[in-house]
Amino acid sequence: MKIAIFPPNSLILADLVERRGHEPLVIQKEIRQKVTDPEIDSPPFNITEEDPIRGLKYAAIEVPSGVRGRMAILGPLIEEADAAIIMEEAPFGFGCIGCARTNELCVFQLRKKGIPTLELKYPTTREETIDVVNRINKFLDELEAQNG
Repeated sequence: MKIAIFPPNSLILADLVERRGHEPLVIQKEIRQKVTDPEIDSPPFNITEEDPIRGLKYAAIEVPSGVRGRMAILGPLIEEADAAIIMEEAPFGFGCIGCARTNELCVFQLRKKGIPTLELKYPTTREETIDVVNRINKFLDELEAQNG
């Protein structure tokens, strides 16, 4: 199954998902395509004429352009998701927190989609960390059992 993770660049969550045989939907893969796509003429800007238009699908014209730009990348990941894992209250180093409005919009869209979602609070102790990993594994196992 394709699992959206939030924060969308969390290597920790991506690794846990991948180890259980699922595909983590992460921003790194999308950015890599933009950096290595031969049709992009101006790295590091890596923007095509379609990107701003694509972002309008997920955020209104009145929304700041940075949010629309981020949603042009994150929106399709959310659309692909069969399930989601959302880590709340994560510290800066755990994943991307560069744009609070984009983060809020992503979480809103994931919840609104109605897919199986596991929401966790970032662990601060060893015991909480073990519990979070166990809950993620159980969630992923249950998804696998439901989908045969």
